[in-house]
Amino acid sequence: MSCKVLAGLSLCLGAQFLLPPNFVEGVFGLSAPRLIASAKATELSKIRDRGHLIVGIKNNRPPFGFANSSGEIEGFEIDIARRLAAELLGDENAIEFVPLSNVERLSAVLDDRVDIAIAAITLTEPRRRLVNFSDPYYLDGTAFLVGNDIQTLRDLRTRRIAVLNRSSTVAHVRYILPGAQLVGVSSYREGQGLLQSGQADAYAGDASVLTGWLTTQPEFANYSLLPNLISAEPLSVAIPKGTQHDELRSAVNQSIRRWYAEGWLQERVAFWALPSGVLPSFREGDRETEP
Repeated sequence: MSCKVLAGLSLCLGAQFLLPPNFVEGVFGLSAPRLIASAKATELSKIRDRGHLIVGIKNNRPPFGFANSSGEIEGFEIDIARRLAAELLGDENAIEFVPLSNVERLSAVLDDRVDIAIAAITLTEPRRRLVNFSDPYYLDGTAFLVGNDIQTLRDLRTRRIAVLNRSSTVAHVRYILPGAQLVGVSSYREGQGLLQSGQADAYAGDASVLTGWLTTQPEFANYSLLPNLISAEPLSVAIPKGTQHDELRSAVNQSIRRWYAEGWLQERVAFWALPSGVLPSFREGDRETEP
């Protein structure tokens, strides 16, 4: 997928991105659900004969997928899965959810434990060698969680920014804010502690993760996300490889494209308070430089 297509997708989702020129190189080439431990992935005709769709999901990552106060699974990706079930099978509840850890997301597809996985999976070229991907349904990216005294990226030029050690976020922040003081942390909890104690002025991480903090943790009521995302990470549905799955992949893609056109995905993004804004094309002049 070209940079032009990526920009169009981000505009459709209403996100604002400041992208390094070479960033996307290589990136592309209401009943309670039943939670199950194993299943058998298969082609679309057999899914329809079976009568339900088996979807790998996250159940601990708000707002994408999480258990609410009643113990039911909900979230942005859960909405997507239910609408797929409604369109493929005529019933949004004709679905079985398989909670997956991060390391299980692709193996569950490869091992035929799920039909598809909608589990905050970033589309990358190495992963495309293992599974097929749908068109992206959301562009995640690196965002900054800040207090009220910080309004723009420029305010962070020489400030202390907590970031997860060995994450891709480190390189993105160093590129956009070369004069900032990066403070490495080994866990989200450690980063939260530094931010709340004033030992860091911002936390840099996935916009979707930080949105989850804002919407589920009262201690962040006085914090907000800056409107700029400094990287773009397309999230897509993982589908098994093989020509027998082409019909399923085509049906998923047709649904995603129609949801864009109808504005349904944009409405769900807003409902789950995921980042939104106005998209400019990346310009060299937007890159922060040392004062």
